[in-house]
This record gives sequence, structure tokens and C-alpha cells, in this order.
Amino acid sequence: QVQLVESGGGLVQPGGSLRLSCAASGSIFGIYAMGWYRQAPGKSRELVATISSGGSTNYPDSVKGRFTISRDNAKKAVYLQMNSLKPEDTAVYYCSLYRQLTTYWGQGTQVTVSS
Repeated sequence: QVQLVESGGGLVQPGGSLRLSCAASGSIFGIYAMGWYRQAPGKSRELVATISSGGSTNYPDSVKGRFTISRDNAKKAVYLQMNSLKPEDTAVYYCSLYRQLTTYWGQGTQVTVSS
């Protein structure tokens, strides 16, 4: 089994920054991708960023240039640096780990961008 625990969410003003962290534990070995998704009230969960085991990253246009995903394989952790935050970035952010055709999810952390 795999467990993911996110941290770092909170309230920030527009234009501000936050750094999310996710620590993975459990049966994790071999090649796996990690990522961040978000879900705003009344909307579907959407991709924010992914990073492969080799470090290749992927972002949608909505966050490209503002968000940066990184990972520490030794710590089994993934991070999301979010800069120039906008009110439309407000959502619950979920960490994910994809391995052997299975996606694991964290419990989510709330990010609120408001003045």
C-alpha cells in the first residue's frame, strides 16, 4: 500500500507564493511518476503538474511559467512551488503517485488565494 501526505497549503494574497510538499510512504520502489492535481468547488479535478521518474515535467498552460514541480527520490517526496498566484488557483490540491497502472492519491490540502 502507498500513503501520500500533503502539506503547505494555506491562505495567500494574489501575487503571492506557496510551496506544497508531499511525502510518500509504503510499498514504493522502481519507476513511478508523481504529480499534483487540483479541484475547485463545483469543478472537476484537473492536472497541475507531473514529473516522471527521470525528471521530465508537464504543465497545462494555466500554470506554465508560474508553477514548478520537483521531486526528491531519496526522500520519496514531490514539491510544487507556486508563484504569482491568482484567485482562480484556489482549490484543494492533491498529490498523486502513478505506478504499475495504479494511481494513488493524498488527502488534499486547501490553497486559497484571496485579498
